[in-house]
Formats: sequence, C-alpha cells, structure tokens
Amino acid sequence: MFGPQVPSVTADEVDSGAYLLDVREDDEWTAGHAPGAHHLPMMEVPARMAEVPTDGEVVVVCRAGGRSGQVVAYLMNNGWDNVRNLDGGMQSWAALGKNVVTDNGQPARVL
Repeated sequence: MFGPQVPSVTADEVDSGAYLLDVREDDEWTAGHAPGAHHLPMMEVPARMAEVPTDGEVVVVCRAGGRSGQVVAYLMNNGWDNVRNLDGGMQSWAALGKNVVTDNGQPARVL
C-alpha cells in the first residue's frame, strides 16, 4: 500500500443512504455503474470538490479501489471526514451481485 491507510468499507457494508461517488473515467462509467451513483472523474475532483457532500457518508468508488483510495486521501487532506473508499471497487460490487446499471440501455459491465 502506498501512502497512509484510508478508511474503507466493503461493498456489503455500504449503507443504502450513502452518497456513492464514482471517480472512474467516462468510458468506465458508461459501461456500468452503481444505481444512484454520482460521476466525478478523478482528475476533475480538485476543480469540483464543492460537489462532494461534507455531511453524511460518502463512499468513493473506482474499478478496484486504487484511484478511489487516492481521492479519499485527497479529500481528507482538504477537510472531509465523511469519506470512505469502496474496498475492491466496482469489481467487488459486481462480484457480490449488487446491481450495475447503464444510462443507455446497454447491458452493464465493469471495465
């Protein structure tokens, strides 16, 4: 693991009321994402931090947990104390049989 540990949750621990922040690239998002997730590509986070809630549970997700862990660390360094990394990312989400959807009606998949 590079850098400090960040708080994380497993896919089966994500509360139904959590704000899911998907930081994957556009093509990954389009291929499939968690229902109700909010898309904010990792490289846009510094310019769009005001969009990330400062209250309630925020679970940051990417494909496998690496990029989202970096985003959690970045947000924590900028004052957020309500962010958690989704351990294993969308791969673990899908492996648990949790719903993955698309906005275009195509079959959902995790890239």
